[in-house]
Amino acid sequence: MNSGYPLIRPRRLRSSLKISNLVRETSLDPSKFIMPYFVTHGKSVKEPIETMPDQFRYSIDELLKELKEVKNLNIGGILLFGVPEHKDELASESYSDNGIIQTALKAVKDEYPDIAVVTDVCMCDYTSHGHCGIVDENGYVKNDETLEYLAKISVSYAKAGADIIAPSDMMDGRVKKIREALDDESLENIPIMSYSSKYASAFYEPFRDAADCSPKFGNRKSYQMDYSNSEEAILETALDIDEGADIIMVKPALSYLDVIYRLKKSFKRPLAAYNVSGEYSMIKAAAKLGYLKEEPAVLEMLTSIKRAGADIIISYYSIYAAKLLR
Repeated sequence: MNSGYPLIRPRRLRSSLKISNLVRETSLDPSKFIMPYFVTHGKSVKEPIETMPDQFRYSIDELLKELKEVKNLNIGGILLFGVPEHKDELASESYSDNGIIQTALKAVKDEYPDIAVVTDVCMCDYTSHGHCGIVDENGYVKNDETLEYLAKISVSYAKAGADIIAPSDMMDGRVKKIREALDDESLENIPIMSYSSKYASAFYEPFRDAADCSPKFGNRKSYQMDYSNSEEAILETALDIDEGADIIMVKPALSYLDVIYRLKKSFKRPLAAYNVSGEYSMIKAAAKLGYLKEEPAVLEMLTSIKRAGADIIISYYSIYAAKLLR
């Protein structure tokens, strides 16, 4: 009996994979990936990171070898983190002309001028106490004083060859301060990728091992965001855009897909999502134990981040995934 409603075919195509690819809503593109690297002093250093299997701390000469693959796979860019020899309360190596990142930038740009290089701007890797700024006698981070140092670091990186400045410290007002400092040095064409929604997350632990930047006291919850909040992400991102952010970011990615979606719907800015160290290492550990298959898990994870609204994906799986997608 005809109910009067038109016959509706099932939406899921039961045909070949070739046809399914034609109607796939979300696709991954290596040119939208950013691969993070940890750079350290020395020569011929390729030191395994215990908590991040298949990731390493590289000396600059070894990093340059690795970047051949980045170029060959058409990876969109790299993100550099420094592992310095010297740490102090003022994070002095972070803004030194001879700092590890400044030296690495010059070497990378000499050999691979076409690779887009993003530099993380934060003090935690370089401070003796492991916090993201200048601390007072009670152990609290001094927001306004820290801004001066973040601006100094940003200018130093830009002059050394950084293509994008990415402040991750979560100090209030840092995007405005950095933008003004860059503009004052005639670096107005250097974009800022702001860690606009960076949550105080348990998924950062392997990174802290890799970069040797665990806080020596307290935690970072006073300046990173509460993972219970999503409205706060809207507010923080709006403030960063008003201050001059060119690209916004959500970090971590997997537990914050709803935040990625909301920000993409709310703001007309390129949006990056950071698939962080803990998310990477969970899959590595599960695959090693035989609990899941690594290849499909990686592609599903990265696709979910893209599907949520990310334009750019920062992931330690960038090289691995690009090879799978060839």
